[in-house]
Amino acid sequence: MILHGVSEANTGQTISLSIHQSKIDGVSSNITVDDANALQLHFKDALVFPGLINSHDHLDFNLFPQLGKRTYTNYTQWGAYIHQQFKQEIKDVLQVPTELRIKWGIYKNLLCGVTTVVNHGERLNIDEQLITVYEDTHDLHSPAFEKLWKLKINNPLKKKLPVVIHTGEGTDDEATREIDRLISWNTLHRNLIGIHAVAMTNKQAKHFKAVVWCPQSNYFLLNKTAPIHQLKQNTAVIFGTDSTLTSNWNIWDHIAMAHKTGLLTDKELYHSLNIKPSKIWGINTGQISSGKDADIVITHKKKENALNAFYNITPADILLVIHQGNIRLFEQELLPLLAPYLRGKHFTLIKIDGAFKYVEGKLEDLVSEIKAYLPEFVFPIEVINHQVI
Repeated sequence: MILHGVSEANTGQTISLSIHQSKIDGVSSNITVDDANALQLHFKDALVFPGLINSHDHLDFNLFPQLGKRTYTNYTQWGAYIHQQFKQEIKDVLQVPTELRIKWGIYKNLLCGVTTVVNHGERLNIDEQLITVYEDTHDLHSPAFEKLWKLKINNPLKKKLPVVIHTGEGTDDEATREIDRLISWNTLHRNLIGIHAVAMTNKQAKHFKAVVWCPQSNYFLLNKTAPIHQLKQNTAVIFGTDSTLTSNWNIWDHIAMAHKTGLLTDKELYHSLNIKPSKIWGINTGQISSGKDADIVITHKKKENALNAFYNITPADILLVIHQGNIRLFEQELLPLLAPYLRGKHFTLIKIDGAFKYVEGKLEDLVSEIKAYLPEFVFPIEVINHQVI
């Protein structure tokens, strides 16, 4: 597969790239191909960038509406409040089989151009992955909600795995003290990856391999986010969405909010979605270069400056999503070119914000199954039909 005439989001340079099986095997200003049967796609006014890496999501919690009607001082206060005030809403969602909830969580990410998502929670049992669900971690929920967390963090059998844990998710003194306790009990000096870290100080940040920044979730719960502009001096900053319990389904809304804060430079925020997390998680993606996994997104380019165009993307702008060399989503207009290449595969035609896309899988069936349990749930897409191409 050869992709021609795309502008790199971070540099603005127009390139062509070739894909062989699951890898990028060539990037240059112009690629010529001897194979007359090779799939070649030519683009105009289009951006290319590595598939987004969402470093924090709870895939089985994305059928929830945002729960909470006021500002809280920490996550424990919020947790107590929603379990008291939204018992029926929580019960309604949890009656949907976990498998269906996880599948929608995966689609939620794919529809936005996320090709790797780091799931937080119990290890999932997924047969076929439309995107990479990264789980090579030791997940602890939080010091407040994880039973025996002090013993678990010092489990020598899991010493090589990074500890991924919610911490400092609050604006009160207890949120800061919680981080101190976490640091002091990490006697095996394991790699800590802190989620949210709203109350984290520069001194505390030195003890963490990375912090996962989830600004939309933070502002919804706490009306405040982590001091990322300071923490970035002492730890890596990578980007996450959290689930729809506390945020919008669309990662591009999260990115736009983060961009407006100015807490990271344009390039720092961009790299928090690709090259930075690829290094933290140890995965072979996050860059458009030879030898990297072919996790690639191509979108319409709205503005002249490449990074400005990147920060104005919506799901409707996505032309093509490639995961591990496989086409997972594409604009309807590309169907005549792609049909011979995708022959025999299941795709669903959807409408999203007025744009028509084909997405791999039987999304129509998934929507119907979820609606059987949650008839009032409003999907951000309209399913047109399912077909075998």
